[in-house]
Amino acid sequence: MQEQLVYLTKQLYEYNQKFLVYYNEVRGTKEQKPFFEFVKPFADEVAKVTGDWKTLMKAWLIENETSHIHLHQLESVSEHLERLAIQAFFPETRRSRFLNAQRTVEYFLTETINQLKK
Repeated sequence: MQEQLVYLTKQLYEYNQKFLVYYNEVRGTKEQKPFFEFVKPFADEVAKVTGDWKTLMKAWLIENETSHIHLHQLESVSEHLERLAIQAFFPETRRSRFLNAQRTVEYFLTETINQLKK
């Protein structure tokens, strides 16, 4: 289970980096990506990985008590991931709000990887 969690966490970390790239791209061009051809398939992919990861993380958190990772944070980060997967493609998304959520996800996923490797 732990190896699968590390794999999924790293995958989500990569998605989180892509969110920032896509966001900066659409902010620069001021053009949205085609929703059904690009945004929806990408968001569905992220949601699937997030759902799998969340299920495994809940089980892992029950078995392993940590001082830096808590269940309520898991819920919040999961919501951020699914929201960012869509908001990254809309140039009218507020920059500060987007970046704060993206950085929160990055910090949480980094801490999760560190805890899983202990």
